Amino acid sequence: MFDILMYLFENLVHNESDMMVDQDELTDELIRAGFHHDEIYKALAWLEKLCELQSTDDNPYLQFTNSPSTIRVYTFEEQQRLDSQSQGFLLFLEQINVLETATREMVIDRVMELDTKEFCLVDLKWVVLMVLFNVPGKELAYEQMEELLFDTPDGLLH
Repeated sequence: MFDILMYLFENLVHNESDMMVDQDELTDELIRAGFHHDEIYKALAWLEKLCELQSTDDNPYLQFTNSPSTIRVYTFEEQQRLDSQSQGFLLFLEQINVLETATREMVIDRVMELDTKEFCLVDLKWVVLMVLFNVPGKELAYEQMEELLFDTPDGLLH
């Protein structure tokens, strides 16, 4: 399922394709690309839920306010999916204002809905990018996240 999300994001979003794609056409394209029906439907449902989170009426996470004195405590299930490195990265993104409380919760929500056994930091970065892309008014945060994901430092690292 995550491979399909990555395929869609890289081929539709980064190529600036028309975002109004017929679901049947999209499904046919994904089948031609080698993906299975079940995984395609799961990925499309995942994306549909992500799009629903754009609306303030459907987004329970927008009730959260940013407060530097609060600490996010992860549930057992979240800890199973998000290791300490991933949790630290989410905290880092909050500290540099790429994520705020609501968008962090949206990221965690989408991570927990992924139908995958293995999940790593690179996968988390892509989920963050997908969430920020879909939240109106987060263009600067999206650009910052893109730089974190794609830019590699020049020269020697000490």
